[in-house]
Amino acid sequence: MTIRVLIADDQELVRTGLSMILGAQPDIDVVGQAGDGTHAIALARSLRPDVCLFDIRMPELDGIEATRVLAGPGVVDPMAVVVITTFDLDEYVFAALRAGAKGFLLKDAGSELLTQAIRAAASGDALIAPNVTVRLLEAFADASPAAPPPQPIEPLTEREEQVLVEVARGLGNAEIASELYITVSTVKTHVASLMTKLAARNRVEIAIWAHQTGRMRSRPSGRGIGGR
Repeated sequence: MTIRVLIADDQELVRTGLSMILGAQPDIDVVGQAGDGTHAIALARSLRPDVCLFDIRMPELDGIEATRVLAGPGVVDPMAVVVITTFDLDEYVFAALRAGAKGFLLKDAGSELLTQAIRAAASGDALIAPNVTVRLLEAFADASPAAPPPQPIEPLTEREEQVLVEVARGLGNAEIASELYITVSTVKTHVASLMTKLAARNRVEIAIWAHQTGRMRSRPSGRGIGGR
């Protein structure tokens, strides 16, 4: 199935470059481009792409606000949005995830990670740039929250606990399946159950919960959060 992508960036050269990278993939089709957030929202609502790729700093309406309009809490039919930016700032990461983004990348991430993020978002998963993921999770692990992490609405099963740890390590579905000797479809079922029980919107929030509850204290915090 072809993944239809909308690109929004205020720099024409960047839009062209992203379009060339994604258009070279056999399963990705760039269906529209916008130079500001207002135009991006209008095109997204008109074209209904599978994934929106939004820059943060854009005129009229920035990429985070455009993401919130299309994918934020309360949106009836949210779209999959991947945010891409030049600026490696934690405030941008947190704001993008709170706005409903399913991916966060830096513009120097490279074509392979870019296409992985688009495919992950199209399949309902999240992918965050690995260097951002490590810092993001460490920040949550080191912080002393005013309130304890929320408890799951139902106790996690032993297998869900195992999948939880692997998700927090940054493994994708296929890697978790190989690690735990189960099928990919079984992994997806457990991840969906974790999201329900933890009231998490994506894999990143699952990973954050694992760190907040101390499940990763003796484990490495290696890679990006991916769902392939």
